[in-house]
Amino acid sequence: MRKATPLPRKAVTALLVASTIGAVTGLAPLAASASAPDSTATGSWQKGLYAFDFGLEVNKAITVHVLKRLFEDSDLSVVDRHIRPDYIQHNPLAPNGTEALKAFAGPLATQFPDLKYDIKRVVAEGDLVLVHSNVVFTPGARGSAVVDIFRFDRNHMIAEHWDAAQDVPATTVSGNDMFSTVSSPQTNRPGPRHQTESSKAVATEYFDRLLVRKDPGAVEYLAPEYHQHNPAIPSGSAGLREQFTAFFQAFPQLTVERKRVIAEGDLVAVHAHYRLTPSDRGQSVVDIFRVGKDGKIVEHWDVVQDVPATSANDNTMF
Repeated sequence: MRKATPLPRKAVTALLVASTIGAVTGLAPLAASASAPDSTATGSWQKGLYAFDFGLEVNKAITVHVLKRLFEDSDLSVVDRHIRPDYIQHNPLAPNGTEALKAFAGPLATQFPDLKYDIKRVVAEGDLVLVHSNVVFTPGARGSAVVDIFRFDRNHMIAEHWDAAQDVPATTVSGNDMFSTVSSPQTNRPGPRHQTESSKAVATEYFDRLLVRKDPGAVEYLAPEYHQHNPAIPSGSAGLREQFTAFFQAFPQLTVERKRVIAEGDLVAVHAHYRLTPSDRGQSVVDIFRVGKDGKIVEHWDVVQDVPATSANDNTMF
């Protein structure tokens, strides 16, 4: 009788992840490979062990599952299974609570039967999961760039939600669309989690120095080839010091308040409130940075939404 060969540690880890996600969501929306580590599905290989957090992967899987089932399939049952009844809402179009969410999302399938929630990247840290997506209501349309941020409780239930949305334009100054990854390696997945703290430190210091303290010298944190996905800004770091200097001179009362930072691997997202003047309602902005192995920022995406005059809830967008 042939002796059974023990499964490698990474295979056991992958299978356990798949079963955990399946038990929580009812299916396994993230493929778990026993043969190759994957930073989105099974963790990142580091010194022979997985630098891996089961809780984060479960929360990521639930987030993808809820967005797909709710908005593409109009499956309202996912709301009761995965979202707390006292759900706190920061989208200005919707009140608090799960019943309001059902009333908001339910009619979309009838009105837009071909709606696609095309998820591009998912980033998780602590109790927060951020999703960057291209939401297309009708086939052939450019749709919207959307960032959703979900806060989970200890039972893997969604407790709170923030978002920002922006129409996708026909053209961009850089020639890059608002979603692709241009820098090498060209993957939308976050890098290994052992990179998280260093990436977060670089991106946060760059953001605070440039936008909070209004110091154009912060462009030294950018790689020369800096790939830009903001539709109105060219790629490359050359000339950005002068552009930011002129911008700060044009808007001397600019204030940028950093609200939350979510980092995983080489991806860092900053959610902030931008205001040109003290009386300006301002904009809800999510900037996403990719930090290269040399500690320079190599790529940037963002979503910008004006803060409206009125809201269906009293929580603000922040």
